[in-house]
Amino acid sequence: MTTADDVRVIITDDHPMYRQGLRALLEALDVNVVAEAGSGPEAVRMAAELQPEVVVMDLHMPGGNGIEATRTITRTSPRIGVLVLTMFRDDDSVFAAMRAGARGYLLKESGAEEIARAVRAVAAGEAIYGPEIARRVLTYFADMPDPKQTAFPELTDREREVLQLIAQGRSNSDIAQTLFLSPKTVRNHVSNIFMKLHVADRAQAIVLAREAGLGGV
Repeated sequence: MTTADDVRVIITDDHPMYRQGLRALLEALDVNVVAEAGSGPEAVRMAAELQPEVVVMDLHMPGGNGIEATRTITRTSPRIGVLVLTMFRDDDSVFAAMRAGARGYLLKESGAEEIARAVRAVAAGEAIYGPEIARRVLTYFADMPDPKQTAFPELTDREREVLQLIAQGRSNSDIAQTLFLSPKTVRNHVSNIFMKLHVADRAQAIVLAREAGLGGV
């Protein structure tokens, strides 16, 4: 298991003064900074050569951005964790970094101890986000529509209810009793569902519904 003293870090930022300051802060907290890179391509080369546990990565730099560098590093050296440290807090930057494989995302206003803790967490394989970034991520996923509600937009709400029960293996008579509908009305709904989903029978409808996440009790 990697201990705090074993964690080797490359700092990537296009501002030398910031790199030097961050290095001094991290080394004062027993984080072993093995190299500094001033661009994404330089970070990629150093990561391949030195194989550190963590690359601290700025996002927007001349000569190649941090997103591409993160994607390359995590693809070619999956054991290396990338911790994004940037001033950009917008959703596009956050989720682009996540898609590229970054394990952590902090803002540059974070304190030295918070950054050091994040470095060690990323080295241990954890995902770590600053408080504001974590709130953004949680809000994003909380606001995502329920796939069960967005599946089959061509169906009416009642038809989707009927399809949900079909996916549970319920018969037309069961569906009629559950929804307080007449058997004829249920048959009409089932016929409309088959037509709109372009399926020939109940079995095909069940397969489509379950693939879309319907059918749960």
